[in-house]
Amino acid sequence: MPKISDVKIERISEQILSYLFSVFPRLVFTVDVARELARDEEFVKRLLLGLEGKGLVVRVSKNSKGEDYLARMRWRISNRAHAVYAAA
Repeated sequence: MPKISDVKIERISEQILSYLFSVFPRLVFTVDVARELARDEEFVKRLLLGLEGKGLVVRVSKNSKGEDYLARMRWRISNRAHAVYAAA
């Protein structure tokens, strides 16, 4: 499989942030983001983890009952990134 350029990775990351902003305050699973962008789940997960490292998205590890997710990850846009998107 060919390597994806840094420019394309940046664009896909922007699409992820845009999607998370559009569904805010709803929390979405990695599979939902991958389905929306028509991308592979593992690829989207890697990008989401990178965005988490930059402080642009927040991983939610517990469900509404306070129990930890064992294999799934839910995501939401960070408050800082939401404020930037809302101001634009």
